Amino acid sequence: MPAERDEAATGAGAVDAAPAGAREPARRPSSWARRGAHATLAFTVADIVATLLFAFEGARLAAVSGLDLFGVVVVGCVSSMVGGILRDVLLGDTPPFAFRSPSRIIVALLGSIGAFALVAAGAAAPDDVIAVLDALGLGLFAITGAEKALEFGSNGWVVVIVGTLTSVGGGMTRDVLLGHVPTVLTSSIYASAAAAGALAVYLGAKARLTPAVAMTIGFVVCAGLRILAIAFGWQLPRVG
Repeated sequence: MPAERDEAATGAGAVDAAPAGAREPARRPSSWARRGAHATLAFTVADIVATLLFAFEGARLAAVSGLDLFGVVVVGCVSSMVGGILRDVLLGDTPPFAFRSPSRIIVALLGSIGAFALVAAGAAAPDDVIAVLDALGLGLFAITGAEKALEFGSNGWVVVIVGTLTSVGGGMTRDVLLGHVPTVLTSSIYASAAAAGALAVYLGAKARLTPAVAMTIGFVVCAGLRILAIAFGWQLPRVG
């Protein structure tokens, strides 16, 4: 396991350093057992870009809602970091990576301040553009959640659940802070799109695809499904 692994999970070195006769943890899928630099880079880039997109979107909503700069930054950081923190806590990777490295906090601050400046300057962002950015962020967080769950040796159910919660956790918290009904409860194909993307990553791992390829497929599935749902008004079945 290369040193870069800390970007996605910690503790790999403990296996090599264990004394003779010590019980080894459950083995991970062979295609994920030795993550190379390309896989680590793919995870890191996806996580950082997702953090930036969700920070910008959350901060923009806060600014439009009339919050001051501090409130905008808080909402932007919450939107972009809660999902990843929840992912790490559920997987036992504590303290969460966002608290071990300044990179995610810096990116969240930059996205939040940028959104505040944009709104303050009177620049309007088209709703369609914001919807696409949200879909891209949703897909990126879905694949990072799924990939990290796989790295920790999780089964398919956990991979899908963690990938979904990573995607929707920040947005749900943002909406609650702003006094809105969470988007995940009003847009049918939202959490379901995240779940589909996470499932695609898991199936890619089972098919022995490289992590980068599996994550790319999962991203396309999630973001593509969400964008198509917006474009064609797709909804899951309802009663009444």
